[in-house]
Amino acid sequence: MTSNNYTINPIGYIRTPFADKFGIPRQPSLAPHATGTLKLIAPYNHADCVRGLADFSHVWLSFIFHEVAGQWSPMVRPPRLGGNEKIGVFASRSPFRPNSLGLSLVQLVKIDTHHGVTLHFSGLDLVDQTPIIDIKPYIPFVECQTDAKAGFVTGQPPRLNVEFSELALQQISNAPYENLFGLITEVLAQDPRPAYASDPYRTYGIRIYQYDIQWRCDGSSAYVLALELA
Repeated sequence: MTSNNYTINPIGYIRTPFADKFGIPRQPSLAPHATGTLKLIAPYNHADCVRGLADFSHVWLSFIFHEVAGQWSPMVRPPRLGGNEKIGVFASRSPFRPNSLGLSLVQLVKIDTHHGVTLHFSGLDLVDQTPIIDIKPYIPFVECQTDAKAGFVTGQPPRLNVEFSELALQQISNAPYENLFGLITEVLAQDPRPAYASDPYRTYGIRIYQYDIQWRCDGSSAYVLALELA
């Protein structure tokens, strides 16, 4: 008889620009400027563990939805359906799952093995300090099914035009992150607001790095007002 209980240990905790869940791209690769690093922890931080991995351009990251662990429902409301229609949890990518496990396909930028093992990624959709439990290489001829059906997901959602105030542009130019302008643009273009939100005068805040990005949305445009230190 086999045990019904299993132990999963993180191999590391990923560092990303996203301090909060709100504003994180809802799928990987939608924000190429969302870069981050994963420093493997012992005993997985040996160069032998990643030997040959640099020959792959993309990898699967298995992770834990640690901020909602233990919270799940048989029915969920996907944002793509406007937050009004319910579907089964197994027909969605909702974080509210029975075992709180997630899977993300990201680009592998480089691997540094000088002091342990640090992997660099782009196109991340994970909150900062997410526990990573496994890495697997992406194999296109097996995993890219061009004739696959995608259910209720019919291509990318409409994108917002993103504009910046002079103050915001100046603050971005003084920030220590070269990818900040592109990252803010990619995140806001996807309209991270809740489906029921439509007040053009409401100011929203998104945490990226150490900044609270203040912005508004009117029709088809997002307008960045300012960056405040969080």
